[in-house]
Amino acid sequence: MDVNKEIRWRIITLQAILVVVFAAASGFAFYEGSFVTSMVHDQLVAQKISFPPASAITAGGALDPATFSQEIRDQAGNQVTDGNQARIYANDFINVHLQGVANGQTYSQVSALAQADPTNTTLAGQVATLFKGEMLRATLLNSYGWWTLGVYATYAGIGLLIATLGVLGMLVFELFIAGRKPENIKVAQKIAA
Repeated sequence: MDVNKEIRWRIITLQAILVVVFAAASGFAFYEGSFVTSMVHDQLVAQKISFPPASAITAGGALDPATFSQEIRDQAGNQVTDGNQARIYANDFINVHLQGVANGQTYSQVSALAQADPTNTTLAGQVATLFKGEMLRATLLNSYGWWTLGVYATYAGIGLLIATLGVLGMLVFELFIAGRKPENIKVAQKIAA
């Protein structure tokens, strides 16, 4: 066997292996992306969290335009069903309300004050409210993070599928076109003419 044929078959073997590896990786990325986004969706739907209705977009209402962003007002009346909605609800709804509980202080700050003054019922109430609110906010932001990973895994699956098709195209070229001898191609062109 001559050197050119050996190199050609090594290239073909490498391309075939790459097609299999890229196809498997693409399938895995699609599966994981679908699994993660479906899991986040199902868990959020089960919680039955909804944005206030559109009728609440009034001055002094639950979605007062002076206080709440357009992003959350666009979600008015919707149920939280995906990671992006979870992020909006966490940052633009819960966080806005938490800012008003103790003049913008966090759970850890108010908790330290409450420990220094254990008889202060106002601080104790603020600690409980901030803890619950920050935990719900953190959970929703965690859902957003996983949702984002699922979406990116799907994009990776698309990229790997494109790479698979590219290498498959090169493999087909190598098998059926590149291996032809130039004189055979010239004869075939003369016959066709």
